Amino acid sequence: MNENTEPIPEKVEFTPIGYVENDYLKPGHNEEIYGKVSKIILRKDLIDGLYRVDELEKLYILFYFSKSKGYKLIHRRHYDGEMSGVFASRSPFRPNGIGLTIVEFLKVEGNVLYVKGLDAINGTPVLDIKPYIKDLEEKTEESKA
Repeated sequence: MNENTEPIPEKVEFTPIGYVENDYLKPGHNEEIYGKVSKIILRKDLIDGLYRVDELEKLYILFYFSKSKGYKLIHRRHYDGEMSGVFASRSPFRPNGIGLTIVEFLKVEGNVLYVKGLDAINGTPVLDIKPYIKDLEEKTEESKA
């Protein structure tokens, strides 16, 4: 750690901004979820944060794997059957239990976002929503090459 680096806090706390509502009720890998519509019910005191969200095609949804308990650093990935470290997988069993999915934005009605492709179960706490901006994402990828 250099002199300009802040010390790592021992604990970080989040307050959910909302929750997921859909018919995906049990944890587990299910490819069908990517074709389904989910609602994100945002806390009403945060509704102004949705200003201009309707201009976006896709969103990043960050959520908390509230049903996942424990983790293994090495495990078998569900999408290809290969062994890997947890940080090289999409496993919900993670040291901090944070999920990230890019979803298709469909519409917003009041404090309710309608999205397609969210792989989170009903009742999942949502931590944040961020815009997916294709041109910026692709420029970032091109600059790495």
